[in-house]
Amino acid sequence: MGRRSTRADEAREPEASGGPAEGRYEISSGMAELIREPESADSWLLKINGVQSSHVVVGDPLRLDFEYMRWMAALIGSRWESGEKLRVLHLGGGACSMARYLAAAYPQARQVVVEIDAKLAELVRRWFDIPRAPLVRIRVGEARAVTESLSEDSRDLLIRDVFSGSTTPEPLTTLEFTRAVRRVLSPGGVYLVNCGDTPQLAGAREEVATIGEVFEHLVMIADPPMLKGRRHGNVVIAASDEPLETGPALIRELLHGAVPAQLWDGAKIQQFCRGSAIRQDPPVN
Repeated sequence: MGRRSTRADEAREPEASGGPAEGRYEISSGMAELIREPESADSWLLKINGVQSSHVVVGDPLRLDFEYMRWMAALIGSRWESGEKLRVLHLGGGACSMARYLAAAYPQARQVVVEIDAKLAELVRRWFDIPRAPLVRIRVGEARAVTESLSEDSRDLLIRDVFSGSTTPEPLTTLEFTRAVRRVLSPGGVYLVNCGDTPQLAGAREEVATIGEVFEHLVMIADPPMLKGRRHGNVVIAASDEPLETGPALIRELLHGAVPAQLWDGAKIQQFCRGSAIRQDPPVN
């Protein structure tokens, strides 16, 4: 006997008055699901096509529940003071968790969030307390095309957090794309990457090798089980044409977080990616 469908099973339309509401919503790329977290009425988890995408606490933009975002925030905080006028490009929008955080931590920042899914961008604006343009502007478009269209030296920080399912689209991981990122960044700017990978870490090794062909200075951050190849998870890669912070304060902050993490640089980075392939765009026929 078939199971009767319920409203929770069906895609729903967002409330006209706005604000988040639990349910499944049709978006341009499939289905979004918004789930209220049990610990707080203002805590929300966003899934895209069944995969966890973002976590938001309405009214508390400085709270980041995903550990890789906390690692990114720690590295950003080691690089820039809170009063600096950062120019930030986010590739991959989701619920704009990182953009909300940076708007609160760096009130003078000007940010553009590139999101390929137009319907998702509309819903996220309606649901969550995202600062309005020019503080945070959501631009609907494909991440590589937008990056390649930008002016030289026009961003101080570029964050790549783009996924199709559990992997980053290949065109956003190649040598040619990384060169486009370098062109867009100002001198001393930072390229931050969220690399999702399997225990074999083959993807992370190739990403580090590829990014290292363009940027002189690299660090990577991950928790010990991930670095030892014991689980699926996230590796944060940071790159710049100037040295990145690797001092005791940042190390302590990473180690004392809810999910303790390690920072690798220099010889450890070189050993990690030794012999790995450089990812390149396919040849044009």
